[in-house]
Amino acid sequence: MAEKMLKFVKIGQQSPPKRDTSERKEDFNEIYKEFIHEKALQQSSRCSQCGVPFCQVHCPVSNNIPDWLKLTAEGRLEEAYQLSQSTNNMPEVCGRICPQDRLCEGNCVIEQSGHGTVTIGSIEKFITENAWSNDWVKPILLKKEKNQSVGIIGAGPAGLACAEQLRKKGYQITIYDRYDRPGGLLIYGIPNFKLEKFVVERRTKLLEESEIKFVQNHEIGKDSSLKELREKHDAILIATGVYKAREVNVPGNDLDNIFSAMEFLTASNKKGLGDKVEMFDNGKLNTEGKDVVVIGGGDTAMDCVRTSVRQNAKSVKCLYRRDRENMPGSAREVSNAEEEGVKFIWLSNPKEFKGVNKIESLIVDRMKLDEPDESGRRKPIVQENSEFQLKVDIVIKALGFDPEELPKLFDENKLQINKWGTIKTDFDTMETNIPGVFAAGDIIRGASLVVWAIKDGRDAAESIQRYLEIKTKQTQKVA
Repeated sequence: MAEKMLKFVKIGQQSPPKRDTSERKEDFNEIYKEFIHEKALQQSSRCSQCGVPFCQVHCPVSNNIPDWLKLTAEGRLEEAYQLSQSTNNMPEVCGRICPQDRLCEGNCVIEQSGHGTVTIGSIEKFITENAWSNDWVKPILLKKEKNQSVGIIGAGPAGLACAEQLRKKGYQITIYDRYDRPGGLLIYGIPNFKLEKFVVERRTKLLEESEIKFVQNHEIGKDSSLKELREKHDAILIATGVYKAREVNVPGNDLDNIFSAMEFLTASNKKGLGDKVEMFDNGKLNTEGKDVVVIGGGDTAMDCVRTSVRQNAKSVKCLYRRDRENMPGSAREVSNAEEEGVKFIWLSNPKEFKGVNKIESLIVDRMKLDEPDESGRRKPIVQENSEFQLKVDIVIKALGFDPEELPKLFDENKLQINKWGTIKTDFDTMETNIPGVFAAGDIIRGASLVVWAIKDGRDAAESIQRYLEIKTKQTQKVA
């Protein structure tokens, strides 16, 4: 079947078609259509089967991309899915929302040679959806359950990935989460046009069918303490993510109608799920007919501007203090936003919010890029006498997230954090300073990608398993 590969010299790159801009602006459905069977096989055959697969090297979960592309090209779709999911607990999610242009596809060898990358994300989505359609995705069925249990705090991607891996090993798993639905940011932070909620609900339902227990609307430090969970379970994983919004420290920041990205996106997603959302229903968090300004340059900012478009905002502008080339968000998302009518104002930074009680206008400084700072990125500095004014009805701050004060929230002062507020863990084991308590995902690395959270969850599961095996041996010796 080797003749089926290396077709990039004959077959050009082709992505699944995007829905027409005028159509997709009117709803929250995903904008990319799926590959048809024949097209998926054809595009898979473009893979060059590199000796050193840079796509795999730059994938956080080290997905065996060339191998499952080859299986797809050969029509061996069940095997392709099995291989894909062997390193990734949510391939249907990553296929949709991973910034492939910065990871696997951006490092594809044929992309570097000018032939156009293999459309890895779209093929990953195709083989996974095909697996669901053919009932190849099965819950975990245990022959024998272990008598040890693990409590997981947080039902986001890190917690879910860890739960699945440990359940496969036979452990009893309970996931505690403060929200009313499992999924974390996958449910409440990412809009439907990137990730429709049935995709997440389908996955969490599978985990429930695997007899993983979910305890929703449960806040650690309020409904139970970390100490109580430690007494109840043999090991604990903290996978809460980071939700504290970073602030814009400029005059007028206390005016009304200035919101954090999570406030805005959560309200929109809850409304899409059919919930009653008072702040949306009274118009506060609804951008319809309003001049909207989003501050920030990451993927969350792109989610906010594109959500505003779909809420029929009068105008949507995005301020970012660096230029397009230095923007941290996906270039693909920026392009999608521009197609939908979002105006980007590069090299701009808020100087002052103005208004009586509520925001009415925004004073903006024009910026220029200076010498690189300690991070290696060119530092933005203010251009003198460059300020200008924007009329605005609502401002959305999408400047990133910081960790909450977990020792205080969890009523556990012994829990050590570092200078950035994330939980301090052993580099090799992911164990905190409290024996038997581990941490994974954004709460140890800071706000990052879903695929890195999955990677952390899988690694934490291995460490927890080793810890519990040692604990079992010690118990047996005593007995």
